[in-house]
Amino acid sequence: MKMTQTNSNPARRLRMSRALPLLFIALFAVGCGTKIPSGHRGVIYRPFAGGTELGNVYQEGFVWHFPWNSFFVYRTQLQERKEALEVLSADGANIRIDLSLLFRVDPTRIDSLQVSIGPNYYNDAIAPNLRGEVRSIIGQYKPEEIYSSKRDQIAKDIADRLRITLVPKFILVENVIVRDVTLPKRITAAINAKLEASQEAEKMEFVILREKQEAERKRIEAKGIADFQRIVSVGLNELLLRWKGIEATQALAESPNAKMVVIGSGKDGMPLILGGAQ
Repeated sequence: MKMTQTNSNPARRLRMSRALPLLFIALFAVGCGTKIPSGHRGVIYRPFAGGTELGNVYQEGFVWHFPWNSFFVYRTQLQERKEALEVLSADGANIRIDLSLLFRVDPTRIDSLQVSIGPNYYNDAIAPNLRGEVRSIIGQYKPEEIYSSKRDQIAKDIADRLRITLVPKFILVENVIVRDVTLPKRITAAINAKLEASQEAEKMEFVILREKQEAERKRIEAKGIADFQRIVSVGLNELLLRWKGIEATQALAESPNAKMVVIGSGKDGMPLILGGAQ
């Protein structure tokens, strides 16, 4: 039994000696590569071969490289950064504005971005330009405009300015959204009071217009009645009235109800009906 163990040890050591180089090579290959996730791109820096490799942006997947080389991975998906800034309006009021910046890095220019700015591109390039443009644009508007009517225009102006500034820095601005605007309480109260007064004025204008329309309706109705009476009065005469009286007398005479009629006692000789019973 001991002889079997003694004979098997050299063979086992031989197999292990052959496997170790393969294991070392595998570990070396895996340990000297970089995985680029979905929605990312990469650029390599070779310290012994010219530095950053320009003109070659690595796509998603696994990239093998020597251990002394550095590999930088950049996210090319849409990103959102929120900023809360204290700025001054055109009349010097202190305003807090909360906004979101939607952007992405140019996926075809990762190598240039790495050389010119580096991985900390938001703090080094985007944030300073964003804050400067916001302060510059907000300073052109009054608080009530920022609070209500001009918010969308302000967001558009900021986005347009940033696109001009950041495209040369290989950053693409998608949109700027103004999420909230906070004004001093006294200004907010004044704006709300002004809005309420404006709404009351609009309501009063509506009431006045409605009353004018009703008065016009009544005037037209009265004119119609007057015109009707004038037309009827012109069409009536004594002969027509006497004829209508004769027709009424005839209808009464033919009625089964009891009645008393004095012939020729009424004005103009018309029958005078004194009374009747069912």
